[in-house]
Amino acid sequence: MTKTPPDQKRDHGGGLDAAMAQFGGLRGDWIDLSTGINPTPFPLPEIPARFWQALPDSGDQMALKAAARQFWSIPDRAEIAAASGVSALIAALPRLEKPASVGIAHPTYNEHAASFAAFGWDVETRPAQANVYVHPNNPDGRLWARETILANHKTLTIIDESFCDISPKDSHIDLAQRSGFVVLKGLGKFWGLAGVRLGFAAARPETIIALEQMLGPWAVSGPAQHIGRAALSDTSWADETRIQLSQDAARLDQIVTQKFGVYPRGTTLFRLYDVADAQACFEKLARARILSRIFPYSKKLIRLGLPGPTADWARLQQVLE
Repeated sequence: MTKTPPDQKRDHGGGLDAAMAQFGGLRGDWIDLSTGINPTPFPLPEIPARFWQALPDSGDQMALKAAARQFWSIPDRAEIAAASGVSALIAALPRLEKPASVGIAHPTYNEHAASFAAFGWDVETRPAQANVYVHPNNPDGRLWARETILANHKTLTIIDESFCDISPKDSHIDLAQRSGFVVLKGLGKFWGLAGVRLGFAAARPETIIALEQMLGPWAVSGPAQHIGRAALSDTSWADETRIQLSQDAARLDQIVTQKFGVYPRGTTLFRLYDVADAQACFEKLARARILSRIFPYSKKLIRLGLPGPTADWARLQQVLE
């Protein structure tokens, strides 16, 4: 069997502390384009004091799940688990089955492979007993066809839709009602609320019961319950944000391709570019206090998230020119 590839470590975007240690500057000097987090986040609602002072209430948890069910059109025959971020669910999912082999096409978000390997699974790059699909894929934006997912399904299929809220029509959420399927959702990327730490799993009731037993009581804080319910209930904000993200992604492509002449890939939350020397581009941007993302498995790929304020756009364009 193919073991976890050596370059699939738990490396992520972000990490401004490390960037500052290497290239200098203060946190406020930097533009962090290393993640796929929406730079214009959902506006936080006022949080009543009770959410800070009391343990999370079951009624608030039920209201949060109801909002999630409606927003994502989760099938009636599927249930929902809420957790402190999608990463908490990723860490728990390998425990649903006895360790065997898991198929995870490479390259992709490396946390899935690391979590399965930590529980004794053999990680393969071809379809296996269990399979993971990041949909759309990070970092190249690949969308997985329903036919492919169904054809490879055996005992456990995980569909990570952390970035799929940019395009709801591409979601495979209807598969959550089928035995052995788990669909993951979260508020970190599209809503720009990674710090809230709120993720969801949709699956058959027996799978959700098992996940919730692993997660334990109070898996979601009271403030996160309140913020999540507000965000998932605001469909107008979501519709307007999809339009804005599409426009900003096209703008970023225009800026970068004028300099490098490369064909962009990715999603409207992050763009992936082929360049002659990714490390050199990374360092050039970092010296200007702009953090990008490069990958240990490629010398040519560099990923950029979207700038936020007008000044950030202007600074990026100036550095590239």
